[in-house]
Amino acid sequence: MPVGVLCAVRGPGETAVVTALDGAAGRVTVTRRCADLAELLGAAAAGLGHLAVVSADLPHFDREAVAQLHAVSVRVLVLTAPVPGQVARMVALGADAVLDDAVDGSALVGAVLALAEAADQDLAERFPGAPASPDGVLPGPDAVLPGPAAAAPSRIGSVVAVWGPTGAPGRSTVAINLAAELAALAGPGELGGPRGALLVDADTYGGTVAQLLGMLDESPGLAAAARAAGQGSLDLASLARLTPLLAPDLRVLTGISRANRWPEVPASALEVVWELARGLAAWTVIDCGFCLEQDEALSYDTRAPRRNAATLSALEAADVVVVVGSGDPIGVQRLVRGIADLANVAVPVTARRVVVVNRLRTSAAGPRPSEAVRASLGRYAGIDAPHFVPDDRPGVDAAVLRGATLREASSGSPARRAIVALAALLTQPGATTDLPQGRRARRQGRRP
Repeated sequence: MPVGVLCAVRGPGETAVVTALDGAAGRVTVTRRCADLAELLGAAAAGLGHLAVVSADLPHFDREAVAQLHAVSVRVLVLTAPVPGQVARMVALGADAVLDDAVDGSALVGAVLALAEAADQDLAERFPGAPASPDGVLPGPDAVLPGPAAAAPSRIGSVVAVWGPTGAPGRSTVAINLAAELAALAGPGELGGPRGALLVDADTYGGTVAQLLGMLDESPGLAAAARAAGQGSLDLASLARLTPLLAPDLRVLTGISRANRWPEVPASALEVVWELARGLAAWTVIDCGFCLEQDEALSYDTRAPRRNAATLSALEAADVVVVVGSGDPIGVQRLVRGIADLANVAVPVTARRVVVVNRLRTSAAGPRPSEAVRASLGRYAGIDAPHFVPDDRPGVDAAVLRGATLREASSGSPARRAIVALAALLTQPGATTDLPQGRRARRQGRRP
């Protein structure tokens, strides 16, 4: 059966590409000649082809477009002009293969057939790539490249996602101060390696990291990094420029300034941001939004953006998930239900997990609050060793008033001491509280 190809090639070379593919003795057939990206995505979603041949200069062709094609099992082969750096950019977008657009017809057919044959195999093993020529363009059939594997840097640093259920349990406060303490523990790092910590605001509902730290919330941040990643131009240097230093070893990547800007941070681009962050900082702490839903109302449209994509992407990429709940009866109930929701989230979350009970106080949980909350979490969620952060309103208020961390504004704060202990816990491999996996944590008919 011939390989169905969707052709979205611009300029006079389009006719030559179609002629070469259709003349491949019945092995390849061009099923649709697409005038623009919208038509290409529509044809791919309709199942009209298994492989797309695309011009590198196709308008609006970015990482999100490649992700949408991959989502419907369409491989992407990009034809690029001999422009320095163009091959690297296409690989960063996630293209499965890159060819010089001046390649002859037989080489093009060979590359298409090779991609089709490798559809169910690891491209990184089958096509390790050839050395680039001096002008940065890979010529001939050896230009086939494994895009995603070549685009990802080595995973050096660790990613911590700070998540919690609805009700403002103090996720941002915990994330900010945890990042500050991890930065102090990480120190300068090895020569040439990641150092300190990077704090990221990925809350698409009400991110407040910039305001809590006294920074301009209109400055370029996560949206700018996602935009650069979507265009294949984000690297460590550009990410460093977008993350100003709050302290000698603490960088901050601010979030979106308005909630309605959430479509600017798609998961396909954030995957690149999280990977590059591992090379920039020893610890990346991501302040996540509360919602874990998959936007079911939009599930019929696989091309629609997802508001919760930032949170789900961070949880999937994380090495450790810190689950934050409030130390009052309502907060504990929400925490129990949130733990169950996290155990059944749609994306694969394989990270170690730590439960943090924040704002613990006797006025809301009785004379022995830690014992009462521990008993409730053990009974209803199977959590026997949560980490407690006492309520310290004066210390936290002083830090907010100064636009600083607890480490800077109230070093003797009991809340800060608890977060220091939490940071030390995270730096010890395996010394975390694991949540129940793949089952409901809340018992039928019982409520805390």
